[in-house]
Amino acid sequence: MRYLALCLLLPFAAVAFAQQPPYDQAPLAEPPYYQVRYEASEKPGELIYPVVYTVWIPADVKTLKGVIVHQHGCGEGSCKSGQTGAYDLHWQALARRHQCALLSPAYEQPEGTDCQMWCDPRNGSDATFQQALADLGKTTGHPELNEVPWALWGHSGGGHWAGGMSLLHPERVAAAWLRSGVPYLQPVEGRDIKPYTVSADALAVPRMCNLGTKEGVTVKGDRFAGVWPSNQTFFEAMRKQNALIGIAVDPLTAHECGNQRYLAILWLDACLTARLPKEPGQPLLPIDSDKAWLATTPTDSETVTKPFPASGFSGDLEETVWLPNERVAKAWQRYGADTQIVDSTPPPAPRRLRIEGGQLVWDADADLESGISHFVITKDGVSIGSVPEKPKNSFGRPLFQGLQYSDTPALPLAEMRFTLPSQTTHDVDQYQVHAVNTVGLTSK
Repeated sequence: MRYLALCLLLPFAAVAFAQQPPYDQAPLAEPPYYQVRYEASEKPGELIYPVVYTVWIPADVKTLKGVIVHQHGCGEGSCKSGQTGAYDLHWQALARRHQCALLSPAYEQPEGTDCQMWCDPRNGSDATFQQALADLGKTTGHPELNEVPWALWGHSGGGHWAGGMSLLHPERVAAAWLRSGVPYLQPVEGRDIKPYTVSADALAVPRMCNLGTKEGVTVKGDRFAGVWPSNQTFFEAMRKQNALIGIAVDPLTAHECGNQRYLAILWLDACLTARLPKEPGQPLLPIDSDKAWLATTPTDSETVTKPFPASGFSGDLEETVWLPNERVAKAWQRYGADTQIVDSTPPPAPRRLRIEGGQLVWDADADLESGISHFVITKDGVSIGSVPEKPKNSFGRPLFQGLQYSDTPALPLAEMRFTLPSQTTHDVDQYQVHAVNTVGLTSK
């Protein structure tokens, strides 16, 4: 079975690694952010890399109902990008809606070492992750962190990790989004990697395989060409057993994440709505099959088709993509065409506008569907600037926080502040701040 070139790294040497700076350049973790760090272990079967877990806890939540995990990919650059995952306003909007924490690990994997030693959770990262939940539960005053369900998102090796965790712990996983990485269900030639087994409970976990068209669909023979066949192999093996699994091809990208978050967050929102129990501490709910939609399985020549309701379908399920509901099905179709998923609702209005040391400062929540592109500043109704002046994103729609390769905010983190002219006096009542989402809609 072919797999991600990023995961097929150098032969593993059985030693623990200690990573050097700039892993010390991460954002400062102060409430509502909390961190725990574990050093590398030299004990057999334990995690050989240091790792930091950062968690964000939404305000005014007495009892958490779940944890959304945003897992970076393989290699030193992707690992470093994981340091900002919990600070992502867009992913926080999803977590807030479902009374969930947002957790982002950052494995300190030195360049040129074996990614499998963390992205295969059986090599110690499963146990360390669960230890982090227990320790962070004590630190945050939310001991339920150690018991609530998980919604998993992973990129590249992180997709392998998220998929593996969904097979190892199906009773804990509400849903898993696998961007450009899937777990092994078959032996890998030349690699000492144990394939996963698939239980009946694991088939009931919703999963989405997601990749770029340049990862072996329309572009063959480059370093990422193995992603498409590995996703097809995993998808087909699972779907033949009636697993709740889909596959979505990004028509614009290679291994970078692009605009996938606009479908991923919508898909996870639907799965969490369907599966999280009303009362914390209860088992995950089964998916309501009556609301599901289907689409024809993607091929090399046709990766997106018109979806249709699952009710009344009498064909072969293994030749279909599973989608949780009609809204997601329509978004899936648009994503496969040009990634420009439609959004007709404006973002939430900014709040707590104030003046601090000659700067206008405010707070704001992201739009769940489309995030935040920028803020427009007005004085007495006249526009005087925007923050940032020119929003950037090399991988997709321009974003207020920018975007790194593994779908996390850029460093240094963007701040919600605007410097006022120094030669005049200022009254906060003269000013207004409007949020603009990534489809151009403006808040109140």
